Amino acid sequence: MIDQLNFNKLNGLVPTVVQDNQTGQVLMVGFMNREAIEKTYADKKVTFWSRTRQRLWQKGETSGNFLEFISASTDCDNDSLLIKANPHGPVCHTNKFTCFGEDEVKDMTTILTKLESIIEERKQNLPEGSYTTKLFREGTPRIAQKIGEEGVEVALAAVGADPQRLTEESADLFYHLVVLLHQRGLKLEDVTRELHRRMK
Repeated sequence: MIDQLNFNKLNGLVPTVVQDNQTGQVLMVGFMNREAIEKTYADKKVTFWSRTRQRLWQKGETSGNFLEFISASTDCDNDSLLIKANPHGPVCHTNKFTCFGEDEVKDMTTILTKLESIIEERKQNLPEGSYTTKLFREGTPRIAQKIGEEGVEVALAAVGADPQRLTEESADLFYHLVVLLHQRGLKLEDVTRELHRRMK
């Protein structure tokens, strides 16, 4: 990918947009040269070329709020980059989540994506003391049983008078459903793809 880039337009630099890997939120814009890109790949932390300091600058080298590198892609002209990263702390030096003054996106899609990421990490590492670890170790029959139990709890809460209970039981059902999907090698993306097909 590096060899495809056109560094000639900006004297060895390419504009670089950094996007939150989980939400798609634009975090910041910087510049990279070949060395910065190579270091980003090597360290798995996003590194830029600072035009003011005339040196490599790894995001978070002083604040600790680094950008965990996930992937990079070029635009159609091969003269700019899109970096996808997981932010560890506020991205902007003003302590805002993004350099555009925005707070972190916390809509339902974002929350479910982060939930799925945590569940996948639990499945891979099986940390002791985790309820999710316990479910994965007990296997599909137990997880399926919990789905049935939570579904009944949602139905009972729906005919009750307490909307907060319906909210809480629905959250339990969402959680166990994501666990079941991952137990069977599926993801929320597979479900949303099927929903998209049906909406057509």
